[in-house]
Amino acid sequence: MGINLKKGQRISLKKEAPGLTNVMCGLGWDVAKPSKGGLLGMFTSTPDLDLDASVLCLDTQGKIGKKENLVYFGNLRHSSGAINHCGDNLTGKGEGDDEQIIVHLANIPPEIAKLVFLVNIYNCVQRKQDFSLVENAFVRLVNRGNNREIARYNLSGREYANQTGMIMAEIYRDNDEWKMAAIGKGIKVSSLEQLLSYY
Repeated sequence: MGINLKKGQRISLKKEAPGLTNVMCGLGWDVAKPSKGGLLGMFTSTPDLDLDASVLCLDTQGKIGKKENLVYFGNLRHSSGAINHCGDNLTGKGEGDDEQIIVHLANIPPEIAKLVFLVNIYNCVQRKQDFSLVENAFVRLVNRGNNREIARYNLSGREYANQTGMIMAEIYRDNDEWKMAAIGKGIKVSSLEQLLSYY
């Protein structure tokens, strides 16, 4: 059983999983059930909620630099081969992880200092959708060497209404080791392109 992280908590992957080199970051969510006459009622005829998981590969200055440092449904593999997105889930239906990203920590280029895992709603403006429609969102980290869950962060409640993106967690270098931080920060962006402008 892994650690249940709280918002803002940080852990050392070296300490929690000695010898860790290969991890899977799983992200999941459910579509909230509409309530009669409530805010969600007006969304009952909208298309499936399509959330997209992505990874931003940032340098020591917190900049993305090259566009290939964004791994998402349109670029499933980082040029280094160290980060692989396992594919797009268009609805969020089903149990467990909705999208998975495989990270080979030992192969991440030295110029990359931080991996930011985020989820955004595809076509959110056109579909009039935000995170008030999402529940049971989580991010978890699994040691692929033994398939054990290292840590999990469950996002709580409807505090993210009007937000269309979510910075879920970060994995970052700290001297000679990798650490993980639970972020849970809502953001309002209309597209991944707009998000990239911040980096």
